[in-house]
Amino acid sequence: MEKNFVSWNVNGIRAVEKKGFIDTVIQMNPDIIGIQETKAQKEQLSQELLNIKGYHAFWNSAEKKGYSGVAVYTKESPMSVFKGINSPEHDIEGRAITLEYDSYYFVNLYFPNAQDKLKRIDYKIQFNDALLTYANQLRKKKTVILCGDFNVAHKPIDLANPKRNENNAGYSPQEREWFSKFIQAGYADTFRHFNDQLNQYTWWSYRFNARAKNIGWRIDYFCVDQKSLNRVKDACIYPEIMGSDHCPVGIQFHSD
Repeated sequence: MEKNFVSWNVNGIRAVEKKGFIDTVIQMNPDIIGIQETKAQKEQLSQELLNIKGYHAFWNSAEKKGYSGVAVYTKESPMSVFKGINSPEHDIEGRAITLEYDSYYFVNLYFPNAQDKLKRIDYKIQFNDALLTYANQLRKKKTVILCGDFNVAHKPIDLANPKRNENNAGYSPQEREWFSKFIQAGYADTFRHFNDQLNQYTWWSYRFNARAKNIGWRIDYFCVDQKSLNRVKDACIYPEIMGSDHCPVGIQFHSD
């Protein structure tokens, strides 16, 4: 059976709720949607957000209020749910949640931002390496689907102004090198498997009318372990869906 999986950095779930988030989810009708940067504790959320009809909801918030956080809405109840990536120093920031199903793991991720002057680059690479170790453990058992805001544009094709951003957060040599290592370790960037076109982005600055001009970055991904790539039937970006500075991304996945 083919399933529709979606990932979206909402940049504040309480903010996006006011912009029609629940209606967007119902309209998109995903089997699973991973949400990043919720910026909320569960007790701060409305009953409408906690109980979207037809979905089970799972949350992993950062200890720090108003910061980071991930969530998953799923039609099918999972076998198990795991918060974090077995790394205490990173898990306090609420950056990962894993849902286990019969033949796959769905891992929803919000990678750290390296920040201005790469102030947090060491922390980010440590998180990335811990995540890779975690994913490698999972894929020994079954297919691993990793989605979310990776906070990196991998190649020049993945952002509008690569030259200008070569030493900036999200396109630094260290971050791009790690993503290459991740691919070489046996993971596939599903969107680029199906689409090698220019000007395909998932995030736009709120400044300079960047979204209208499509001056953007592709930093949101669905990745799967290479052995399971044949289970992915399509991958796409939804640039028309508003409400955040990111747009959703998705895949069609053969779940059987």
